Amino acid sequence: MNITLIGLGVRRGDLSLAAKAALDGAQKIFARTSRGEAFSQLEVYDVQYLDDIYLRSRKFDTLNKNLASKILAESKVAPVVYCVDGAVSEDEGCKIILKKARDVKVCEGVSKISRIRDMARLGSACVTALSAYDISSLKSCPAAVIYDLDDFGLADEVKRRLSDLFGEESECTFINAGGVHKIKVYEIDRFGEYDADCAVAIEEGEFLKKDRYDYADLERLVKLLRAPGGCPWDRVQTNESIKQNMIEEAYELVDAINRGDDDGIEEECGDVLLQAAFHSVMKEEQGVFNGADALTRVVKKLIFRHSHIFGGDRASDESSALNVWEKNKMQEKHQTTFTQSLRAVPVNFPACMRAQKVGKRAAKSGMDFLSPLSASEKLGEEAVELLKALKAEDREAVFEECGDLLFSAVNTCRLAGVDSEEALAAATDKFINRFAAFEELIIKDGKNPPDLCDEEYDWYWLQAKNATKEH
Repeated sequence: MNITLIGLGVRRGDLSLAAKAALDGAQKIFARTSRGEAFSQLEVYDVQYLDDIYLRSRKFDTLNKNLASKILAESKVAPVVYCVDGAVSEDEGCKIILKKARDVKVCEGVSKISRIRDMARLGSACVTALSAYDISSLKSCPAAVIYDLDDFGLADEVKRRLSDLFGEESECTFINAGGVHKIKVYEIDRFGEYDADCAVAIEEGEFLKKDRYDYADLERLVKLLRAPGGCPWDRVQTNESIKQNMIEEAYELVDAINRGDDDGIEEECGDVLLQAAFHSVMKEEQGVFNGADALTRVVKKLIFRHSHIFGGDRASDESSALNVWEKNKMQEKHQTTFTQSLRAVPVNFPACMRAQKVGKRAAKSGMDFLSPLSASEKLGEEAVELLKALKAEDREAVFEECGDLLFSAVNTCRLAGVDSEEALAAATDKFINRFAAFEELIIKDGKNPPDLCDEEYDWYWLQAKNATKEH
């Protein structure tokens, strides 16, 4: 196995003397593609261009693996020279070859990333550079250089991704054979022609004037507000002092979801993330953990609990997937008994929600009613016991039997596939609407609700009930 990797640089004249000597003495010469000014330097040689591999590779990662496999396979037959544009150290296919092959010589070339960066006059010291073919992997960064922009479809994908990260109105630099062009991100796909020499460079603006922000920016802002000279209110908060805010924001998010208010959902999602950032920043200040730790933990948890996707477990439907999740959750939390699982349900949950979750976890042990009907029979028994306690005027027994009745009602809802929290909320809303109609009818007749007798109450309530029935 004998391979020479050559970086052709960016344009004609970039070819080094060492690279030219290697080409002059080569038995077999391969080039990553025929497109781009750098490859025009090979016109005097007998070269096999690998454009066909581009056509049959569905994604960037596959493309580089296929290119590397081709060169590695050919090198087993005879020594080969493999040419790429830019620098060898920047080419993903060459990185694979260098990792897998021992007998490899490198003739380094001029960096196309550095050239693009210089032409765009980027000021950021931290620049992320990648091929347009790999644009989906670009994450939030201070600055980015995107090369290989040789297709309109790619230009559209680059535009969309940079719009997400930097904002479609942000200024960027587009580079092609015609020179350097200062444009807006939304204009990236508006050029007439695209080739291998086209590239885009962009960097974020001042922090307070950015068009787009990410979670790291949110944490940065919280830190600024809590720093000396920051906001007096933010600086004195603790995890305990703002813990209720998280509950309130979560409820507001659910309320927006129930209203089908997309704008409200967007706003409330941001508010929930703010609370999470606030808590993690304060824990970072205490030296306990930071936001990256929390995000890492939840990602690892999702991977572990989805062992039917990322591991050896199998799940054919929603129910079996949930069983795998619960099994992994117990293992993760070192729970060896079902009782531990029940005790792990947070005590500050709303009572109906907690009862429903406890009943659901207990059912995993096999202890459950056979059906909603059998659960409702237990509900009837609890109602009878409550009635006995009321007749005996036993306050402690009444308290206990009220709880048993409610717990049985929650179990009946659970087995019937009904969320008890939602059912009770809907029933409460129905009562309020019916009461509003009831009071309106009474006032319309010139009467006052507290002055009515029982028969009048019943009559007006029946009228209100009929008036508010859904047809």
